[in-house]
Amino acid sequence: MSQVAERYASALFQVAKEHNVTLEIEQDLREVRKVFKMTPELYQLIVSPKLSSEKRTNLINEVFQGVNTYVLNTLQMLGDRRRMNEISDMTQSYIKLSNDEQGIEDATVYSTRPLTEEETASLSTAFAKSIGKNSLRIENVIDPSLIGGLRLRIGNRIYDSSVSTKLARLQRQLIG
Repeated sequence: MSQVAERYASALFQVAKEHNVTLEIEQDLREVRKVFKMTPELYQLIVSPKLSSEKRTNLINEVFQGVNTYVLNTLQMLGDRRRMNEISDMTQSYIKLSNDEQGIEDATVYSTRPLTEEETASLSTAFAKSIGKNSLRIENVIDPSLIGGLRLRIGNRIYDSSVSTKLARLQRQLIG
C-alpha cells in the first residue's frame, strides 16, 4: 500500500470522525471500489491521461452523485492530482482505520452452504477473541469444492477445517 493512499485515507478518516460519518463514508468507499471493479472501462477512462481535468471532474460528479460529499471531494481531488489509481489502496487503508477504531476485523468464510445468522455470530464471537478484536465482519462465500466444513480467512491468516483439505492431508500421508 502506498504512502499516498494512506495519507488520503487518514485525512478522510479524520474529517469523517469530526463529522461522525465514518461508517457512511466507509460504505460509500466500498461502493466506489465495487463500481470500479465491476466496470473496468470506467476506471480506465477516469485514470486516462488523455481525459481533461474538467471532463474527469464532470464524470466523477455524474457517476458518484449519490455519495457523501467528503467522498466526492476526495475523488475529485484524486482526479485533479491524477491519483485515481490510488482509490483501491486508499479505500483499503480507510477501512483498516475504521475497523481499528471500532475494534472489528473483516473476515471471509468459505462454506458449502449459506451460513445462518446464528452460525455467523458464533464464528464472529469465537474468532474475534482469538485475534484480539471485539467482532468480525463476515462475508460468506459459497464454495462447493470444500465438500464440507469451513475455511476462514482473517487478513493473512487462514483457519481451514474443510473436508477437502483433510482429505488432501490424508492422501499426502498415505502416499508419502
